[in-house]
Amino acid sequence: MDYNKIAKEIINCVGGKENITGAMHCATRLRLNLVDESKVDEESLTDIDVVKGTFLAKGQYQIILGPGLVNLVCDEVTNILGIKTDSTLQVEKVEEKGNLLQRAVQLLSDIFVPIIPAIVAGGLLMGINNILTAQGLFFANKSLIEAYPQWADLASMINLFSNAAFTFLPVLIGFSATKKFGGNPYLGAALGMIMVHPDLLNAYSYGKAGVEVPVWNIFGLSIEAVGYQGTVLPVLGVSWILANIEKRLHKVTPTWLDNLTTPLLATLITGFITFILVGPLLREAGVLLSDGISWMYNTLGLFGGAIFGFFYAPICLTGMHHSFIAVETQLLASIKTTGGSFIFPTASMSNVAQGAAVIAILLVTKDKKLKSICSASGISALLGITEPAMFGVTLKLKYPFIAAMVGSAVGSAYLAATKTLANALGAAGIPGFLSIDPKNYLNFAIGMVLSIAVSFVLTIILYKRDMAKQPTQDSELPTEAKEVKINIITAPLAGKVASITEAPDEIFAQKMMGDGVVIFPTENILAAPIDGEITMIFPTKHALGIKSNDGIEILIHVGLDTVKLEGKPFNLFVTEGQKVKQGDKLMEIDFAMVEAAGCPIATPLVITSQNQFEIINLGTCSLNQDIIKLD
Repeated sequence: MDYNKIAKEIINCVGGKENITGAMHCATRLRLNLVDESKVDEESLTDIDVVKGTFLAKGQYQIILGPGLVNLVCDEVTNILGIKTDSTLQVEKVEEKGNLLQRAVQLLSDIFVPIIPAIVAGGLLMGINNILTAQGLFFANKSLIEAYPQWADLASMINLFSNAAFTFLPVLIGFSATKKFGGNPYLGAALGMIMVHPDLLNAYSYGKAGVEVPVWNIFGLSIEAVGYQGTVLPVLGVSWILANIEKRLHKVTPTWLDNLTTPLLATLITGFITFILVGPLLREAGVLLSDGISWMYNTLGLFGGAIFGFFYAPICLTGMHHSFIAVETQLLASIKTTGGSFIFPTASMSNVAQGAAVIAILLVTKDKKLKSICSASGISALLGITEPAMFGVTLKLKYPFIAAMVGSAVGSAYLAATKTLANALGAAGIPGFLSIDPKNYLNFAIGMVLSIAVSFVLTIILYKRDMAKQPTQDSELPTEAKEVKINIITAPLAGKVASITEAPDEIFAQKMMGDGVVIFPTENILAAPIDGEITMIFPTKHALGIKSNDGIEILIHVGLDTVKLEGKPFNLFVTEGQKVKQGDKLMEIDFAMVEAAGCPIATPLVITSQNQFEIINLGTCSLNQDIIKLD
């Protein structure tokens, strides 16, 4: 596979190098920050074989490529652009887009996504340790290490490895958060180390009966010398303070002193603020947050689990699930009081439900391309990666997505009723057993079976209902209509007809959207070039799609760069889903307004269904004159 070629195609489809200010990737998606999102040629993007879907979220244009491939393509994209994957310009671009909630979600995502591998590794190791030490899992009233004492030291080592990321969580967050806030990440890591210094009272011992809390007495102030092991909010707050103090010191400190005094003063000032004010306040806020969420979940019980499970997949579409990482980390850090996290089990139910819906489609569909997408994305979803399944299959077909939501709700309701919680993070899918307390393995398995079964069966039922409608619709058509095939496409506009290669736009001229013709109009009426149905109208009215009864698909793009005109020059006479006859009036266009805005009036007609054809009329054509003959 030529990753460089794929990267170049993607760059061309999103408007070229000059339209990209930053690039990064997550587990499955290439995320691009664009200057002008209207320049994206979405049709051409989705025509690229490896592209499983696209969407805009949180100020980023996101392209679904799948795990593994996305890393390689992102590397090629950044090499071609000559930028770093984690560029400052990209961060600034994201921050200036979206509403307050979107920016907050993006902020938490940018801080926590880089440290997820360390947390997940620790969580999975914790799961392995649980298997080794769980009583009665393999032997009556015995754990594996009790049955095989020679494994005890191995379990001890694994336990140490698993706890490290959580014990020193402030170091990880301090590095990532300070970097995100524009400060020196190594100062952030150093601040995190200060917060978990071994000379401080361990946070897990704080508040226990009989434990004496050491105190610093400074200028009449009594400051508790307590660590912040396993905390989230305190280190987030002080990382922001550290970054801002550092930036201000850089501005006022002479260059020759900057490298010496700025790190010193930033660390000293932030350290005092941490232990005197911000740390204690945010520690209590974190405890209240954990207790509040746990209380709400425990109070709502089965009903709460069903609601959260039902809406988890739609929440993922917005990207807001990334904000759960901070909450879940706090729940796990306070596991002795919270009992664990309900978010991970719910995510697992949602993911396997999506996978089951896709597997159901795989078994019933006759579409070969859809089958190939289903086979890979269905397994991926069952293992915890759902973007290819959602954006490649369930969302496009709609009813499998709804079936998966219902399946997730049923499984999550059962887990809530049985109080099945996670004691670590991991892969939210079938491998999620490693993150569940062994005594709840059976309940977790039952919840998963319920999610999979409901989603699978409901998808099959909805598929059959959807298919049952097709003959009914066909039977309402005259017999002659069923046998007629479209073989002539007429001119939708009067004007000069030319090969698509003459379009004054590289995307169309290079046939990235498909083959066809371009019309340089002389009149302002747009008519239907075939009998069919209006399948798509852009919100800005500048483009529409038509599909004939025998599957011919046509895209008409009125003018070029006309998306920026916000629909003003276009007067539509049809709506999405409307049946039209060849020659029916679709739109009236004020081409004078289009030209006055500096947009070319050249109008491409693209046959997106890839049919073979012959252009039978070039040059000046009248409205509704035959221009293309289909093979």
